[in-house]
Amino acid sequence: MFVGHAAVAFALVAGVAVRRGWTAERALAVGLLAGAFAALPDVDIAYALVGLAAAASGDALTLASAFWSTGNLVHRAVTHSLVLAPPVALVGALAGPARQDTRLAAGVVALAAGVVALAWSVSGPLGAVVTVPFVLGAMVLGVLARRYTDHAPTTVFAVGLVGLVTHPFGDLVTGEPPAMLYPLDATLVAERLVLAADPTLHLLAAFGVELATVWAAVAVVGAATGLRPRTVVSRRASLGAGYAATVLLIPAPTLDLSYPFVFSVLGVGLVGALPRVRLVGTADGPTVEPPDWVVAGLTGLSAITVAWLAYTVAYVVVG
Repeated sequence: MFVGHAAVAFALVAGVAVRRGWTAERALAVGLLAGAFAALPDVDIAYALVGLAAAASGDALTLASAFWSTGNLVHRAVTHSLVLAPPVALVGALAGPARQDTRLAAGVVALAAGVVALAWSVSGPLGAVVTVPFVLGAMVLGVLARRYTDHAPTTVFAVGLVGLVTHPFGDLVTGEPPAMLYPLDATLVAERLVLAADPTLHLLAAFGVELATVWAAVAVVGAATGLRPRTVVSRRASLGAGYAATVLLIPAPTLDLSYPFVFSVLGVGLVGALPRVRLVGTADGPTVEPPDWVVAGLTGLSAITVAWLAYTVAYVVVG
């Protein structure tokens, strides 16, 4: 759900802005801000690079295992907390106001330091290490929002809160549920949501949910700008159907072994970025036409969607 987190927040916030009659530019800008805040909690996975460095000489599966085993020491805790989402959103909202006075700046720093200190007291130095980039990231987003948009601090706070609060719910179908009530000694959701009893179908369903969030974001962009995806998607997207053959070539994907499927199916999206060769008379010879990136992106997304659907059908039939 790395992309899905941002897509959900973007679709929700930008969709509301469009319904309220905001211009396309303002609606998409506030949607992008929401998406950035929604992606911010996963900054805690950066600690996994420590494990990746330690296993640098291993094969691809060893590297992936080391990455996640190290990252999960601190992943989905302090940065995924619904309790801490409001103060962190407030840090972002107050970090960027123009003509900020000294007392307000000191208050923002104190609030950010308080969040870090709380993480240290509950999770030790490691908790503080991942919380520092979390609150700094919120500050940066707040500054950028105020510098490049006309959104008031109250809007930045509301948008940031939507992004931070929606993120942990997107993690309920993959891995261990986040500690949503951190630092409280209470559990909001104890078990992962199971979309299918078969572990491969569960992974495929989770991937389908993420694709749906991306298409929802595309639909909102279309509503804001008048873009009609069906009119720009190239027929090359249908090539994704050939991905069904990989059901015989790669291990059946599960949450524990998803990399061969995820990376290969995402690779199918490159069909959208392939340049087209067109013949311009016999004198000039063939010329290469660079891709239109809107067409390329939507064609690639369509190809991935077709590939996912084709693989799912093939797995049900063959598996």
